[in-house]
Amino acid sequence: MHKAALVLLIVTGVLSLFGLLMVYDASSFVSFQTFGNRTHYLTEQTISLAIGIVGLIIASFIPYKTLLKLALPLLIGTLFLLVLVFVPGIGLSLNGAHRWIRLGFGTLQPTEIAKVTLAIYLAAWLSRSEKGRLTAFLVLIGLTLGLVMLQPDMGTGMIILGETLLLYFLSGSPVKQFLAILPGIGIVGAFLAIIEPYRMQRLVTFLNPDTSINTQSYHVRQILIALGTGGVFGVGIGNSLQKYAYLPENMTDSIFAIIGEEFGFLGTTIFLVACIIFLYCVFSIATNAPSKEGKLLAGGIGAFLGMQMLINLAAQTALIPLTGVPLPFVSYGGTALIVDLITVGIVLNIARRQ
Repeated sequence: MHKAALVLLIVTGVLSLFGLLMVYDASSFVSFQTFGNRTHYLTEQTISLAIGIVGLIIASFIPYKTLLKLALPLLIGTLFLLVLVFVPGIGLSLNGAHRWIRLGFGTLQPTEIAKVTLAIYLAAWLSRSEKGRLTAFLVLIGLTLGLVMLQPDMGTGMIILGETLLLYFLSGSPVKQFLAILPGIGIVGAFLAIIEPYRMQRLVTFLNPDTSINTQSYHVRQILIALGTGGVFGVGIGNSLQKYAYLPENMTDSIFAIIGEEFGFLGTTIFLVACIIFLYCVFSIATNAPSKEGKLLAGGIGAFLGMQMLINLAAQTALIPLTGVPLPFVSYGGTALIVDLITVGIVLNIARRQ
């Protein structure tokens, strides 16, 4: 096995198992309050991990060029799923968000699937030389982002936008096109932030954290309290106080705050190093891929996983406004974990062809 692929597999396993530990740790109190046992969320995450491992193994053996041949059906299927979340009786609405599809035995979050199917489709499309495709590219991305923003899910929209733009320009497209569309992206982003009151409130809170102490600012303050309490070495595993319903989303978007509280600066540094090693291995495999489409596919996967890590960690350290983006392999969430593991399998398959 390629050295980078072996390291990638090991780091993925470590992050996933660490994620199980932290999901149990962060969710045990809420799980007991809600379901009468401490392992409800751990059980669900363990099942998702098992499914994801099977998906990783299968994806590592399916030639990535086979996936590229299925790029168009996969994309159409994903767009169909993004529409289904709005269909009454099929889509699940929670706190005003339409992001899930009911499956009877669980839920499915199509935006997680969209990240990988877009990488597959763009890798297949952009690996071929073609003139004047900027308009078609913008229409495709506009359609996808439009469906995502209607849910609404600006965090995932940012990840998809970054992923697709990176792939477009890695394919050899002129930099001047990027410079031409950049102002338009900025204007649209500002407009989307203004028209939704909760997004505007998050921006105001970020710029002036002393406002809205009992609403938006409360979440940020509890995150910073958790990180500050951890100090250098942390309070010890299982000893978090924030997990006792003080910190919102403590097993999903804000699980890094629990990591910081229990493992301290030293533990979070080791965790960040593991994430950097993971991304280095993915981009190393992308660089050495035997074909342009392989380079773009691995690069696209590395782009959306890297952006997801960056946005989550930046939001958790108050470097950007708070946004609902989970931490790959660690946060609670079945669809996200399964998809992330499958994408690792795709990258491993690309590495096998080197």
